[in-house]
Formats: sequence, C-alpha cells, structure tokens
Amino acid sequence: MPDCDEPQPFNSVGAAGIGGVDPSRVRPTATHAAQFAPTEREPPASQPFAAILTHNRRGWDDMACRGHPLARPASEEEVREPLANLDLSWIDGGVSGKRILCLAGGGGRQSVLYAAAGADVTVVDLSPAMLALDRQMAARHGLNLRTILTTMHDLSMLAPECFDVVLQPVSTCYVPDVKAVYHQVARVLVPGGLYISQHKQPTSLQASVQPGMRGYELEVPYYHAGPLPPVQGSPHREYGTLEFLHRWEELLGGLCRAGFVIEDVAEPLHARADAAPGTFAHRCMYIPPYVRIKARRTGSPAKRVWVPGS
Repeated sequence: MPDCDEPQPFNSVGAAGIGGVDPSRVRPTATHAAQFAPTEREPPASQPFAAILTHNRRGWDDMACRGHPLARPASEEEVREPLANLDLSWIDGGVSGKRILCLAGGGGRQSVLYAAAGADVTVVDLSPAMLALDRQMAARHGLNLRTILTTMHDLSMLAPECFDVVLQPVSTCYVPDVKAVYHQVARVLVPGGLYISQHKQPTSLQASVQPGMRGYELEVPYYHAGPLPPVQGSPHREYGTLEFLHRWEELLGGLCRAGFVIEDVAEPLHARADAAPGTFAHRCMYIPPYVRIKARRTGSPAKRVWVPGS
C-alpha cells in the first residue's frame, strides 16, 4: 500500500531506481536544488482553483489507499511482458530509449510498464499516494523512473523540449481549463513529438447514470460552467472528485490552437450488445465514454479560423 500520510507540497521531485533524477530534465532553479528536496510553492492559480486541486488530490489519495481499480499497479506478469500489455500502435518505432512523460499517470501501472519496455520515464501526478505506488513498483522491479508531484497545469520545473512522447490517461476532466494543459504539453515536447491523450466524452458527462423510460437522458447542459453535479454509483465518474465537462471545440480545437496536428482519433470500445440495462457496458452501447487522440506537435501554435458567431 502507498504512504497515505499528509500530502506533500506541490511541485516536489522524487526518483525511484538507480541514478536518481536526471538534472538535464529539470530546470536548474532555486526551488529545485541539487538534492531535489520537496519544496513549497503556491499553486499556479487563484484560490478557487487551489481548492479544486486540493479536493481532487485528496480524492485520488483516498482511491490509492483503498486499492480502487483505477489505482491498481501493474501485475508481476504484466511487468515481465510489458510489450504484450501496452498499445504501441500509435508510437512509431516502439518506446525503447524514448523519453516519455506519463502526465497525470501515477498509480504504478503506466509508468512501470513503459520503463520495463525500455523507455526513459518521468511520471507527473497530483496525488502523493498515486506516485508512491510508482516508486514502490519501480523499486520492486529494479526500474529507474522519476516522479514529480505537481498539477498538469504546471510543468515549469521541466525544461522545454525534453520529451519525445507525452502519454495522458483520462484526467483532463479533473481540471477546469484543458487549454492550459495543452500549452504545457506543447512546451515540453520536442517538435514532431507525440501527444497521446484520452478524455471523457462530453455527452457521457451530460447523461444520466441509469436509463429512464426514454433511455439515457441529457441532464447537464453542454455549456455547463464549473464542476459537474456530484453523482453516486456511476462507473463513468470518480466519486469524491470534482469533474469538469470539456466541449469538443475545447478538446480538439484546443489541441490545434496549442500547436498540434491531430493525426488520429479512436473511441475505445466498452459496449456489449448483451449487457444488462444500467450497466457500464449497456450505457456504452448508446454513449461512448472516452475518446483517444493522437496529436503531433508542429512547432508553432495554429491560428484560429474565424467562424460565424465566434
């Protein structure tokens, strides 16, 4: 189990495995001295945003300490055969030797499997308990990876153009501004680098958990502002966290305006035609929950095209 004591301050850097932190990957600032001790910094936003970060950090710390399915590390068998447990179809030439950032990807699974496959891995997460799982798994398997405790909005401790690939599992729903995340990713990726991210589809966040007389109904406006109303018993939401709906214009258009070209889009299949009404797989027959996006950094932000009413 991870260390579930009081959370560490934001923007602290740690390492697991042999070799510690690679100084060339971290900007030489006063807040990141030679030994890379945890440092105090103000969250990079106003107090309301800081409150959101604190709430979601505690939510994920709790899930990690309870062994939530989304906080389960890779198994011994998976680590022994990492390539059989990774989808590398969008990564040209495999991952061996590539500098990979697992963004908001703590939990001892993604980072560990990529490190076991030969990648040079850094993992960023908001939750100290999730990052503790990465360090524990790395130590158990003799893997070298770096962990950084910070929000996905603030990668300022990382040097520009220091990663070949950024991988982000479903996590942008926990922050109100996805555009800020995209710009941070663009800064740390090399020109031509890959950004592979997965997001919750807006319709899934709008729709009811259970079907009614007319099926699954839209309960939240598409232009909803602020955190989504809390729900219980939903396999599509994480209880105890604050989540935000991002429109397609933000998810896709925001990528283009941050300097990316979208090369592919996929909707991971979770639907089953024989699923019982109200189950995760039944709802997925009508509302795909996730979208996966392959984007490549072009080197310069795209100009926004004017459309009527914009």
